[in-house]
Amino acid sequence: MSNYVERMSVQYHNFSQGADPLIDSWPLMQTPTPILTISGLYLLFVLWIGPRWMEHRKPIELRRTLIVYNAAQVIISTAFCLTPFFTGLFGQYMSMSCGAPVTGISKELQLSVWNGAWMYLLLKIIELLDTVFFVLRKKQNQVSFLHVYHHTIMVLFTWFYLKYIPAFIGVLNSFVHIFMYTYYLLAALGPQSPKEKKLWDQKYLFWKRHLTTLQLLQFGIMLCYFVLINSMQCQVPRALTYFFVSNITIFLFLFINFYRQAYRKRPATVKAD
Repeated sequence: MSNYVERMSVQYHNFSQGADPLIDSWPLMQTPTPILTISGLYLLFVLWIGPRWMEHRKPIELRRTLIVYNAAQVIISTAFCLTPFFTGLFGQYMSMSCGAPVTGISKELQLSVWNGAWMYLLLKIIELLDTVFFVLRKKQNQVSFLHVYHHTIMVLFTWFYLKYIPAFIGVLNSFVHIFMYTYYLLAALGPQSPKEKKLWDQKYLFWKRHLTTLQLLQFGIMLCYFVLINSMQCQVPRALTYFFVSNITIFLFLFINFYRQAYRKRPATVKAD
């Protein structure tokens, strides 16, 4: 029994050591406990505490909050998406994704990359508010398995990536989020009455199907990327590669299933006079 406990202790210690001691010293990064706690509290609220607390309450009006929140997300996502190109980080750090050190890169530039990845992690945590807003507005039908699973795994996914493969991450995801949060912003800006809302949706939100297609393309590119890393035998922990590939595959399957259910053609119904 003591040998088993000792082995588990050694494995946990090895698991807690990331790619660089500096990253390990940052908030949330020393051990997985904080990020697992945040994820657990998120799941507890959106799946149990929140719905029960709102059960006998009226939906909370969050229109202004949603407008500010979604507008901020568009701006931040644009910044994350463009920063690597304007600073020259994109080309220089492509090889870092394979776990190999990049020569000729200053420590200051490397630290900027790591700081950017850590801020991206904070952004993924903030995005958990998407689901919290659904719960507070009593939109529980939108708290689907796909939605909750996606947000939870993205937090863990980003933490593991920063911990063990520190590089500038999230460019592709931020690009998709520019369009996604623009869609949410337009929805929040729309009128409240059902008739006017329907006209608003037809005029400004007709492209939701294309947004889902863009998300599917994102996961397809990510899946090819991690399969390539694995096939090239890059210096990436094999368990992490399996974690990334398996979850991206699940994302792809869930989004394809959502696409079929949301946009499949339904037989036309005859209107009664």
